[in-house]
Amino acid sequence: MGRDWKRLLIYGLALGAGTLALQWLDYNRLARTHSGDFYIVATALGFLALGVWVGTRLLAGPRSAPFDGNPKAQAALGISPRELAVLRELAAGHSNKEIADRLHVSPNTVKTHIARLFEKLQARRRTDAIARARELGLVP
Repeated sequence: MGRDWKRLLIYGLALGAGTLALQWLDYNRLARTHSGDFYIVATALGFLALGVWVGTRLLAGPRSAPFDGNPKAQAALGISPRELAVLRELAAGHSNKEIADRLHVSPNTVKTHIARLFEKLQARRRTDAIARARELGLVP
């Protein structure tokens, strides 16, 4: 039984080497007959990559400054950091219960923060508060 595995392994290696040799010869024939085509394709791919790179650099425009939350407006309105966190959650579209779960406070605390935000932003509804906060740059 040991001889059968050795013979099978030798035949497999011989067939693999033969296949590799034939593929190498076929590649050499293809490379010789179409060498000009390979150069054209390589040049085209190089120019394509260069064009994409230059295009992204030129057409990208200026990078916007990172969002800072407009600390001046926040201070002027007297919005606390916790109220700002509630405001961001409001802008993300979360309900009072979801905001309470995310900030680890009670839903009544969230209601209190929202009521204070409505007063400070002079809003009657959530959508008004979010729109006003976006105008002031408090939320992205």
